[in-house]
Amino acid sequence: MFYTHTCGELNIKNAGQKVTLCGWVQRSRDLGGMTFIDLRDRYGIAQLVFNMEADKALCEKARSLGREYVISASGIVMERSNKNKNLPTGEIEIQVEKLEVLNPSKTPPFTIEDHSDGGDDLRLKYRYLDLRRTINKNNLIMRHQVARAVREYLDGQKFIDIETPFLIKSTPEGARDFVVPSRMNPGQFYALPQSPQTFKQLLMVAGFDRYYQLVRCFRDEDLRADRQPEFTQIDCEMAFVEQEDVLQMFEGMVKHVFRKVKNTELPVFPVMKYEDAMRLYGCDKPDLRFGMPIIELNDIIKGKSFKVFDDAEMIGGICVSGASEYTRKQLDDLTDFVKRPQVGAAGMVYIRHLPDGSFKSSVDKFYNAADLEKICTHTGAAEGSLLLILAGNKNKTRSALSALRLEMGARLGLRKKEDYKPLWITDFPLLEYNEEDKRYYAMHHPFTSPRPEDIPLLQENRDLSKIKASAYDLVINGTEIGGGSIRIHNRRLQESMFRAIGLSKEEAEQKFAFILNAFEYGAPPHGGIAFGFDRFCSMMIANEDYIREFIAFPKNNAGRDMMLDAPSEITAEQLRELSLETKREK
Repeated sequence: MFYTHTCGELNIKNAGQKVTLCGWVQRSRDLGGMTFIDLRDRYGIAQLVFNMEADKALCEKARSLGREYVISASGIVMERSNKNKNLPTGEIEIQVEKLEVLNPSKTPPFTIEDHSDGGDDLRLKYRYLDLRRTINKNNLIMRHQVARAVREYLDGQKFIDIETPFLIKSTPEGARDFVVPSRMNPGQFYALPQSPQTFKQLLMVAGFDRYYQLVRCFRDEDLRADRQPEFTQIDCEMAFVEQEDVLQMFEGMVKHVFRKVKNTELPVFPVMKYEDAMRLYGCDKPDLRFGMPIIELNDIIKGKSFKVFDDAEMIGGICVSGASEYTRKQLDDLTDFVKRPQVGAAGMVYIRHLPDGSFKSSVDKFYNAADLEKICTHTGAAEGSLLLILAGNKNKTRSALSALRLEMGARLGLRKKEDYKPLWITDFPLLEYNEEDKRYYAMHHPFTSPRPEDIPLLQENRDLSKIKASAYDLVINGTEIGGGSIRIHNRRLQESMFRAIGLSKEEAEQKFAFILNAFEYGAPPHGGIAFGFDRFCSMMIANEDYIREFIAFPKNNAGRDMMLDAPSEITAEQLRELSLETKREK
């Protein structure tokens, strides 16, 4: 080994010992007769000391070192006179006797600090340098700890880790597939898996009653902060289970991971139906760290000759306690927020219930004090509260109120990062109708089973919009981190599902014969779940959706690998081998 100790493990107990450290030069400071260097490795930072009087040549050599030089330093551990309580190694320093440059470094294109001066694309181009920053290093270490805790729990529950193929058949019923041309089968293509869904169901048919895999998945979709074209899933399936069995098993897993990695005990996970989540919070992934549920106002607020309300399909509001003193500027700012294209409201009405018991609103022309009092009583807007009201199309208004609620929670400091509020969302619609295509699509995927009481509706192909799915999502602090369902395990029911989403019998056979046939050979009842592992880590570590910082080598928002400069063109010879020549080349 080049070193006797790491840079992060030395403390006052090592005083007097001779040690050798290796690492990168974080920074150096020349103070006349003394030179100090902060040496960094994966484990921490140690301060090296060079004394001009003791060894002038060695001190001058130290002063010649640039940032990110890789060096080896040997010397004696000494107690520091000016201790740094912010560092684990802050009580000691190394009086260097020998210094060796293992490799010099060009000046990095950005500072290797927690708050770097590099832009996103620059840091992605030099990702190997960006990963030296403590914040990114710690993210990947924590990611490893999460993976270890997941495996520990699932192994203890008799799950088996089984790999599934990466080169599979394209079945375009969800997001777009990434496709891979086959050289040995000209004109034919593999697809990269969006998930191992059918394979894990086939493993249940095969008798492996508890399966899991930390698996790479691929989706060719537009990117956002919480999406990457390739990502990792904690993919799980169980046989001979009902929905409650799956919820209990994976509530236990999430609690175990938080306990092991964060030393945090999570509360019991409440269960909320999809329709209640949409009604109360305007979305299917509500943040429960604070209140402000949506209150419907149609019955109490219409009929006052205010056209905006009288013509609206829905009028809804949120009650913000303690915010009645919001200034006109603050209210105008909120109005501008809800008018953003991403939110989509036409405007906002407010009612203040002032601390003295009086009322003030932006619609005083149409509503007198008695009207305003009635509205505030209905909504529970006590003295000192602010009522924010939106109106319009039902779905758009709910969505806009959801965005406004989250914005108010953030502005009031109610979305605390150290607070975790998990819940299960259940009873999703099985199917959703697309007006443009004039057909139904599976809301989750076409292997999701209906609720038992709704199976006849699917079999008879009627009232499809009313069918509820045996599906569930796990949401923590407004982020969906996992979702799954009880699966169809009967061929006739699966054929009914394919028919409901517009697949002919021939199309279903062509795309899914392998799983339809498998269901005729004793397929057990089964269900499962998949967690977005990258999203799980980002939510758990930083309580946010920005997953890129928790992936070692991510793509940018255009789906490009800035470091490798990929995707890129391939040669004409490669195109010919793959039978992908253009007409001109032919």
